[in-house]
Amino acid sequence: MFILRLINFFTGYVTLLVQSDAPEKLINLAAGRGILLWDVQMPAEGRVFLKIRLSAVKPFKHIARKTGSRFEIYERRGLPFLLARLKRRKALVAGGAFFLLAIYFLSSFVWFVEVSGNQRIAEYDIIKAAEAAGLERGTPRWKLNVGAVEKRIQEQLPVLSWVGVYIRGTKADIKVVEKTLAEEKEAGFSHVVAVKAGLVEDVLVLKGHPAVKKGDTVAPGQVLISGIVPPPEAAAAEQEGAEKEAKPAPPEPAYVDARGIVRARVWYEEYGEAPLVEKGKRYTGRVVTKLWIKIGEKEIILKGPPEVPFALYQQESFTKKLPEWRNLRPGVELITLKYRELQDYTITRSRAQAVQLAKEKALAGMKQKLPKNAIILRERVEELVVNQPENVARVRAYLETLEDIGVNKPFSVK
Repeated sequence: MFILRLINFFTGYVTLLVQSDAPEKLINLAAGRGILLWDVQMPAEGRVFLKIRLSAVKPFKHIARKTGSRFEIYERRGLPFLLARLKRRKALVAGGAFFLLAIYFLSSFVWFVEVSGNQRIAEYDIIKAAEAAGLERGTPRWKLNVGAVEKRIQEQLPVLSWVGVYIRGTKADIKVVEKTLAEEKEAGFSHVVAVKAGLVEDVLVLKGHPAVKKGDTVAPGQVLISGIVPPPEAAAAEQEGAEKEAKPAPPEPAYVDARGIVRARVWYEEYGEAPLVEKGKRYTGRVVTKLWIKIGEKEIILKGPPEVPFALYQQESFTKKLPEWRNLRPGVELITLKYRELQDYTITRSRAQAVQLAKEKALAGMKQKLPKNAIILRERVEELVVNQPENVARVRAYLETLEDIGVNKPFSVK
């Protein structure tokens, strides 16, 4: 089917409006002569719309005379007609060719520079180092030596342990990794704290001191595994009647980067509703695109109808401008408008269907909040009934899960 449409486009085809007292005879004679007809429509008695290849119009004309039929060309489509229109609009062709060449030429330069991965060092300093290395806005891509730029940036900024430069179209992405300072490594102490409330079911301590046990109820921010490990208690007892000596200073606690898993039962609650009669607008799937070039105040339409063919639609606009280069401002814009057809709709549900839809919405809303490691233990949904009937079904859903609620929270030792 696609190959046939492609052939018809290259050879050209027309839509004919045929007036005939015997359209069936006309179509049968054309098929007998091997003339391909498609999209045949009969909107009224004696009137037929059909599509036919350009090369078959002349043979079809003889058949129409034999059957006493008349026809006129309603629409012309295909490459031959497109080329004929372009010949009459030489300025448009020249403008389009210039625009494409300008786009191709300007896309060979770097116009945007972005930095990612930096935390302590400012983005401005990295961009300045890149400019000193030869990477700046307006630099031709064919003159860039990515390896040399990476090496030069790292030499100018010793706090960076790694630099990667990636050229994607007209954008240069500079990705960096900063060195970790020794002071930060030594001060890497943390607690494992609760990120949400729950009932503790299991505690697995890999490093640190447990601060909760099974059956405890915890609140958000509460310490679950402490990074402060208390010293062991002294076991030696003093003998009776012996002279007491001065007590030694108590041993200091150990500070660690606490690690472990604390699983708890967590409860979620969500409200959901769904109307019994739903009205609104939705897309039909039909889209019309309009494309034109704007040069200063002049607009040249390249594609699309002059008027929107839909009574109800949503419009999307996309504008691309040729970027400025040094002091040159081209002032050329490529504007694309998309019109998406909308239609009104009405959906009528039974109360049971509305309750089911409200339940699905409530459960879906809760499950989006769940972490990946959460295990659903129970789910329960109850309908909220009011005294007077209304056009909305309302439910409240409950989930019980088992999940790891611990996250690391750094602390400093004074």
